[in-house]
Amino acid sequence: MILDRFTVADRVAIVTGSGRGIGAATAVALAEAGADILLAARTEEQLAEVARAIEATGRRAVVVAGDLSDLDLMGSLARTARDALGRIDIIVNNLGGAMPRPLLDTSPRALEAAFHFNVAAGHALVRAAVPLMLEGEAPGGAIVNVSSVVGHVGGRGYLAYGTAKGAVEQYTRLAAQDLAPRIRVNAVAVGSSATSALDIVMSSDALRTAMEQATPLRRIADPDEIAAAILFLVSDASSFITGSILEVDGGLQSTNLEMGLPDL
Repeated sequence: MILDRFTVADRVAIVTGSGRGIGAATAVALAEAGADILLAARTEEQLAEVARAIEATGRRAVVVAGDLSDLDLMGSLARTARDALGRIDIIVNNLGGAMPRPLLDTSPRALEAAFHFNVAAGHALVRAAVPLMLEGEAPGGAIVNVSSVVGHVGGRGYLAYGTAKGAVEQYTRLAAQDLAPRIRVNAVAVGSSATSALDIVMSSDALRTAMEQATPLRRIADPDEIAAAILFLVSDASSFITGSILEVDGGLQSTNLEMGLPDL
């Protein structure tokens, strides 16, 4: 049956940034679709709550709490997952974030930090995981990187974040070529999603309404909608897709939250 292609039964996934928001929703979605999950994020209490939700589905969860900008920690996640859960089939690199600020207030170090957290940290995990993904009787798997609409559209104030997410999208295309045909690499470029990152917007009727009206679908996404797209990309339903950026953004062709930055 066609629905069988959307399962990830008995596979093992590493989901970073999985203590809350898109990462947590994705981890639970993959567990509901049959996978065991290694959860990684900074806050152990949040991870424990997500782990309980995964275990309630009948799947296994392993928790690693730490700073995901630490390249050594990111590189260690692959062996931890393989040792604890037996294999690695799926990686979801849900990393990054940078506060908006004007170009002249964006230091070179801030730009480097955004690239480090969004690109280099994810690469540390991929580089360590690929040899382990190629082990066993059915070598291969799928990688999904979480990008953003500002990785490919213009908008004032998003220089560091947008540049880093643009790099994530090109990394995805290049890694897909290097890892074909055994490992597929894709990305989701998300728009506005109702996570803690948008707490200020969601708590303001004026800001929320403005953002909704600037989005063609006239609303803000639920994290489960992003998780569903990621499940598609790591499942056999997308088995002939690699190197693609799936835009899950409500139809945005430009940013939907203006910083109000003046002309220079």
